[in-house]
Amino acid sequence: MSTTFFLVRHAIKEKAIGDVSITSKGTVQAQLTAQSLCQLPITTIVTSPLRRAKETAEYMALKTKATISEDNRLRERANWGDIPDQTFEEFVAMWERCTRDPDYIPPVGDSAKQAGARLSSLLLELANHYPPETNIVIVAHGGLITDFLVQTFSEDELNVWHPNFVAVQSELVSECSITKLIYESGNYNLVDFASVKHLNS
Repeated sequence: MSTTFFLVRHAIKEKAIGDVSITSKGTVQAQLTAQSLCQLPITTIVTSPLRRAKETAEYMALKTKATISEDNRLRERANWGDIPDQTFEEFVAMWERCTRDPDYIPPVGDSAKQAGARLSSLLLELANHYPPETNIVIVAHGGLITDFLVQTFSEDELNVWHPNFVAVQSELVSECSITKLIYESGNYNLVDFASVKHLNS
């Protein structure tokens, strides 16, 4: 009795500080992703409250006719603009420190461990709430997805998908990629990681 999760990173966003929208190219990505997912019986869609994720999720909801809800546990561990007057370079340095040291808690936001635990708690809650054999779409952020994976799977398991996975994790989850997980009897099986095949059709 299993639950299948599709972890989708939001589409390409505007390059600006704060809670920004997706770009026109991002809109195309979101539409292609929605087209791919609508071939499955999607039970529900849960999205990060940030605009780039919500806008991406809305395209999927339109295509799949699934309900959509927001969950604060799907926010990124930190966002540029959370700290007043923080430059982009300062944000990147803070982000990289969080990635290198999963226990480091930034001035605003969560550590990588805390962020991964947030996503873990949501997936478990959803698996327990919905009937077995359901398909659930999670629209979130690249860092959150890898934070969860690094804490859930061994380095050897992750290196099957990319050599030195942990070291280069921040580069691996591209916009609108789909990571497929199957949860069963307390265990996760990573079926597909950061696939973009649907974007190249």
